[in-house]
Order: sequence, then C-alpha cells, then structure tokens
Amino acid sequence: MAVNPVTANQAAGAASGSVASKDKLGQAQFMQLMIAQLRNQDPTKPMDPSEFLGQLAQFGTVSGIQDMQTSLNSLSDALRSSQVLGGTNLVGHNVLAAADTATLGATGDVQGSVAIPEGASAAVLVVTDASGQLIRRMPLSTQQGENAFTWDGTTDLGARAPAGSYTISALASAGGADEQLETQLSSRVGSVTIDPATNSLTLNTDLGPIPLSRVRRVM
Repeated sequence: MAVNPVTANQAAGAASGSVASKDKLGQAQFMQLMIAQLRNQDPTKPMDPSEFLGQLAQFGTVSGIQDMQTSLNSLSDALRSSQVLGGTNLVGHNVLAAADTATLGATGDVQGSVAIPEGASAAVLVVTDASGQLIRRMPLSTQQGENAFTWDGTTDLGARAPAGSYTISALASAGGADEQLETQLSSRVGSVTIDPATNSLTLNTDLGPIPLSRVRRVM
C-alpha cells in the first residue's frame, strides 16, 4: 500500500500546528506526532519498535529536564522572596558586622566589639582619620572573648573630632607579640538590596553596604 505524502504531511501539520504557535512541544503534541507517524508509515518498511521507544525515551528525558528546571526556578523564586522578607525585618535594627571604617557625625558615637584572644596582657583600640593621623588611642579590656567598646567621638586631647570617616583598628599583646584584631562595628539598617543574579542580600547601613554574610549579630 502506497503512502500518500499529502495525507502524511497534513497529519503531521495538524499535530504540530499548536506547537508552532506556542513554540514549545508538549506531551499531547508529541503523542499526536508519533501517532501520525505510525499511521502514515510505509507498510513495506514499518518503523523499528526500538526506534519508536528511543524517541519516547528522548522525549521523556527532555520533559524531565524541563520539569526539573521549572521546579528549580520555582525554588529560586521562593528563596528570593524569603530572603527579601527576612531582610526587610532587619530594617531599623542595628547589626554588628566585621568592618574597620566608621562614619562619625556631628554628634553621636561609634560602637563595636573586639574578640580578645586568650593570654592577652594588653589591648588597645586605635582610631585614625582619613590621612592616617592618630585621633584616639583607647585601652580595651583584656578579658578573653567578645568585648564591646564605644568611641565617644573625642580625640586624645578631649576635643570633638570633626565629622567624617575614621579607621577603627585594635591590637592585643600576647606572649610578647602584638596581634592585629578584627573589629566589628555597629550600624543601623536603612534598607536592603537583593542581587537577582546571585540572590545575595546586602544591607544598606549608615556605614555603607554590608553583605548579609558578614553580619555577626542583630540588635
């Protein structure tokens, strides 16, 4: 029995018409195409069953990948929404994060924390201005662990330091050697920003942008 090419083309075209409009091959359209292919095959050269099963397997793999991608996109959207919601809860709160640069206003102070190592015999907080000039040198507690500090904004001479940016550093003496310590500064969160490419959250504070990963404490 001869195959009518017009009939075959019409059957395939009918099955794929909706595909072209959606630019996507769904399960129903795929089955329509497969049925049309079976109905219009050359009786003298029928389709190899293994070939048919291979096509089904390929479609199943592609369909599974598409479903997985859809699920991952949904999960990503959910995580992004969760991060934004969690970030907005931080607005108006103070956070403690690793930083060494603080902005001093015309009034107010700078607060933070330093982790004092075991065996420290002395510890000091050093404040310098943008030019590197020493502004204030304050002794810190040598008690091991986190120790809070407050710089009231005055210089070693007792005068109010000008408003501006200052570097806050800390040193500890242990075993006859000086060790540079990491300083954590307190800042108020004004807003949050999320990177759509990485879903990472950034807190916009009065000390500048701070990645959420650097936050040690929320107050």
